[in-house]
Amino acid sequence: MYTLSTLSKTVMTIYVGNVNYSLTEEDIRNIFEVMGKVESVKIVQDKRSGKSKGYGFIEMPDKKEAMEAIKTLDGKEVSGRNLRVLKAHTTKKVEEEINSESVQK
Repeated sequence: MYTLSTLSKTVMTIYVGNVNYSLTEEDIRNIFEVMGKVESVKIVQDKRSGKSKGYGFIEMPDKKEAMEAIKTLDGKEVSGRNLRVLKAHTTKKVEEEINSESVQK
């Protein structure tokens, strides 16, 4: 039987960088919804100024749609900037990859 926490693990988190500072979370949602269902959008903001830091995270429940969004939107020009779109990794996952590359060298 699936629990809510089990189902939430199927959601793919996407990193989006090089976002024009004037774009809102709703603007980003509209861009990604063309590719499929968007569960959430979070643009990271500076704690002091409250202004966008130019990157954020999108959660999409369908992995196939999420991968298509990454493929289609990475490098796409939006509001004068080329988006950087890729699958987000947890800090632990990134550290593991860095450590495994160091060992292989």
